[in-house]
Amino acid sequence: MKITKANGKAEYALIEELKKRSGEIDVKIQNAVSDIIKNVKEVGDEAVREYTIRFDGHAPRNIEVTKQELDEYLNEVEPEFREALFNAHKNIFDFHKRQAQQSWLTTQENGIIMGQRVRGLNRVGIYVPGGTAAYPSSVLMNAIPAKIAGVKEIIMVTPPGKDGKPNPNIMAAAAVAGVDKVFLVGGAQAVAALAYGTEKIPKVDKIVGPGNIFVATAKKMLYGVVDIDMVAGPSEILIVADKTAVPEFLAADLMSQAEHDIMASAILLTTSETVARATTKEIEKQIKFLERQEIIEQSLTNYGEIIVCENMEQAIEFANVLAPEHLEMCVENPLQYIGKIDNAGSVFLGNYSPEPLGDYYAGPNHVLPTSSTARFFSPLSVDSFIKKSSFIYYTEDELAKAKDDIVLLADTEGLTAHANSIKVRFE
Repeated sequence: MKITKANGKAEYALIEELKKRSGEIDVKIQNAVSDIIKNVKEVGDEAVREYTIRFDGHAPRNIEVTKQELDEYLNEVEPEFREALFNAHKNIFDFHKRQAQQSWLTTQENGIIMGQRVRGLNRVGIYVPGGTAAYPSSVLMNAIPAKIAGVKEIIMVTPPGKDGKPNPNIMAAAAVAGVDKVFLVGGAQAVAALAYGTEKIPKVDKIVGPGNIFVATAKKMLYGVVDIDMVAGPSEILIVADKTAVPEFLAADLMSQAEHDIMASAILLTTSETVARATTKEIEKQIKFLERQEIIEQSLTNYGEIIVCENMEQAIEFANVLAPEHLEMCVENPLQYIGKIDNAGSVFLGNYSPEPLGDYYAGPNHVLPTSSTARFFSPLSVDSFIKKSSFIYYTEDELAKAKDDIVLLADTEGLTAHANSIKVRFE
């Protein structure tokens, strides 16, 4: 990895390079996805079946996986994996249940009643990739907060394997998370089916979950027909380290994100040049034993960098500008920086809180804002699966007291029918 000394300009040039990863979607992909969406909307299940055969090689005769089959998959996986799923579920549930909001109302002595009603969405769709990018952890992270929010029905879609069967680990995770229905379809056609509904696949109110460029494009194009979680970019990690950090740990953590994708970004900010150089040596040492070595090398070469900062203040300032998806604080007193980190998807404090702890197990959600959108977006949460309505009750006397102000405001805006709606009640 390239080592750069921070000078107020060199380090920020990297941010401009990272922005280039989130360029415009290829027109050919847009056109292809548009055709798929149109065809699924018009033809329905038969179009979904044709695309499944074309892209996945086989379409199961029955695309729905029943609750009984999910339970059978749960019993078929390795006992150690099953136990790990339940342990992760407990931690994720315990964290997210604290996010649940309650409906409320206020009553005043004058008879006015106002409040807010909070309830879960009616039906949510979860997209789960298959093949080499099959992540059971994503099932837990998407379904558990939806369950806590009170979503009435969770529909999961995932592509079948070449043999027409689902990934058993994903099915086991769906059983643990309480997914209601599973359909073996993937790609843009699955997203379109969830958005519009077919005879077999129910129409949903929101679609969440990761996917390839075709899935991401379909979600983006269908936003407005349904709600979506976010349009995620390549994965990224920023590590802030002082002289007490362990280069062996830093190297391992940087590569844990770089292995996701050749477009992934892994950056180390450190106040110690000694730590910087030791980390590069550790990368060279550890990478030889990793299966995704080629991907890691491309990622670190193109979008990785080690930046030596003059002090922690400079490092924190850079971190807030970058607004990374994952931020590790491998420093002597990590807790003292919590109030200074304003822009990050998820923050990992200390040498023994590595990013994979959050990916799989600790409890906070791993569906996080990328591409600097942590400046204004938040992680997936229970809030992502609720809707709110406000309500108002006024008595005649209280409306009479407010009528002149309301009429004046309406007339000022030129909305005389609004004003009349108030005046007619007192003529």
